[in-house]
Amino acid sequence: MVPVPSADRFDAFRALADRRGRPGGRLMEHLARARAGTADSPETWAPAVAAGVGLPAAAALGPAEYYADLTTPHGHRHVRVCAATACFAASGGLHLVEAERALGVDAGSSAPDGSVSLQAVRCLGYCYAGPAALDGETPCTGATLADQLAGREEPTAPDIPAFDSTGDPVLLGDVLAGECAWQVWPRTVTARTPDEVQAEVAASGLRGRGGAGFQVAAKWAATGRSPHTVVVVNGDEGDPGSFADRLLMERDPARVLEGLALACFACGARRAVVLVRSEYPRALARMREAVDRAYEDGHFGGAVHDSGVTLDVEVARGAGSYVAGEETALIASLEGSRGCARPRPPYPADRGLWDAPTVVNNVETLAAVPWIVAHGGAAYARRGAPGEPGTKLVCLSERFARPGCYEVELGTSVERIVTELGGGLRGGAELAVLQVGGPLGGFLAADRLDVPLTQAGLAHNGAALGHAGLVAFDRSVEPREILRHVWEFAAAESCGACSPCRVGSRRGLELAGAGRQPGEEYERLLRVLSEASLCAFGRRIPEAVRSLARAYGDRLAGWDR
Repeated sequence: MVPVPSADRFDAFRALADRRGRPGGRLMEHLARARAGTADSPETWAPAVAAGVGLPAAAALGPAEYYADLTTPHGHRHVRVCAATACFAASGGLHLVEAERALGVDAGSSAPDGSVSLQAVRCLGYCYAGPAALDGETPCTGATLADQLAGREEPTAPDIPAFDSTGDPVLLGDVLAGECAWQVWPRTVTARTPDEVQAEVAASGLRGRGGAGFQVAAKWAATGRSPHTVVVVNGDEGDPGSFADRLLMERDPARVLEGLALACFACGARRAVVLVRSEYPRALARMREAVDRAYEDGHFGGAVHDSGVTLDVEVARGAGSYVAGEETALIASLEGSRGCARPRPPYPADRGLWDAPTVVNNVETLAAVPWIVAHGGAAYARRGAPGEPGTKLVCLSERFARPGCYEVELGTSVERIVTELGGGLRGGAELAVLQVGGPLGGFLAADRLDVPLTQAGLAHNGAALGHAGLVAFDRSVEPREILRHVWEFAAAESCGACSPCRVGSRRGLELAGAGRQPGEEYERLLRVLSEASLCAFGRRIPEAVRSLARAYGDRLAGWDR
């Protein structure tokens, strides 16, 4: 097969965007190029970008003043330092101050001569080796981070340690044993039907691994197999403490793309978009290389493997926003808008990307599909826990004696993961609290870990599964500092689309930093956030802070209202 030239692959995408009244489908790419290397504010360069793609100035100023990658000045040397939970736990937050001293510039600013700029970001996916930074696209990690940034030591960043505890991995077969991808797709596209693939996934009981846990087959069926359907791979793994999607995209991108191809086949989709967060430059490069190789090998393009199937795939780069990982906000981002959550209905399956029926699945979810199609949905359903079948990638942070990414059966005890797989904390330190499922997931006390790793089990104990990142805090970190950190994350990453979350998260940070006991105002604040926020981000903040207060007991008395 003759490869499709990359410049011509996505005329259909651009044409669809234009038909829907949204010219300039590559607006975000143009904005990113304009931002690179300039310390000027967006109003000086964004209007020209908008004019270049036939849009009014406001269409470019909106995203340019929203996304962290576009609002932060970029010097000729741009450094991103992780200020997220795992790196905070590793250093107590001191690494950011040390990085500022090493570079001679404050976070969020650029040197007067434009030589260097520093941006604080919330997770780079090096939670197993933190604290971490990206110097351009060169990772630096560990206790000597400041020395690496100052040039006194060579940059160092270990590969993600990966382990299987199941005996028969679904997701890590290629990473650990060299199993080859693209074994299922050629046979499926030529010898099976979309109904058969969807039936196997339905029989498996596979749920989305991005946090919401929705039935995958039901989401696929909701599009009605419209020929205009678009499938979006959500590679915006923003939960601090999780690096499973990064592992899959860097070490086994072909398996992710094979799962995507099977999903498109089952949904009748001819187009797909892979969104990779900008904080994962290596994963972005690997996914682009894998897409090019898939075209060369005939897995994508027209008349795939001499069948009647056509499939075109595009890779897009995120621009720095936690909330843009929520599926409606992700769609808005791909359309070149601010990454804010949208009210539902309409649901993406009815009106999503460019108003086309859209399915959004995260990386880990799609990586499980080839195994299910190859071995059968019933085989997958026998694994895991009742009602929550299958396996899950669990990420253990740097504080553990054996940090890394582990494939486990759902239903495995959190205590076993912490003590047996993770080996407890490094240096024999004592665990104080464990964060599960990201900054808005929840916290468990050290003596309350006999909980099954399931959505239901964790929810019963005030936490959430999320991406299943486990961040350990030892007793060297003050509880009030962790509380302030959670509120700081919420205030920084709120998309601003609704006032309960936008205003409430900032007020929560003020109260947490005031150093006095919470009162009735705090209780009202949590109630408004949980009941009136537009999306799960705002609604989860109260549960996260309450679970932290419960985990610490008397040391955070009153904050669990």
